Amino acid sequence: MVIAAVVGVCVVLAVLAFFVPRLSRHPERGTQRSLGAGARAGGKAPGILGKLFSKPFHSSSRAVGRSGSAGRRTRGRMPF
Repeated sequence: MVIAAVVGVCVVLAVLAFFVPRLSRHPERGTQRSLGAGARAGGKAPGILGKLFSKPFHSSSRAVGRSGSAGRRTRGRMPF
């Protein structure tokens, strides 16, 4: 369920970045900020559990950033 939500957010951000690149920065940063808060909260678990709990949030944040930049990069390569 969570994976589907992250994939959905990535698709929406990629489409938004393709059609309106300047307006896509704010939702991307907001999503990364909320995922960062989850990573910080998960990282407070003791020992190795902290790494295990925060890792999904870090990888999701990286995926959101990549999808937004891919949409803007694709828009820049278009001939029109």
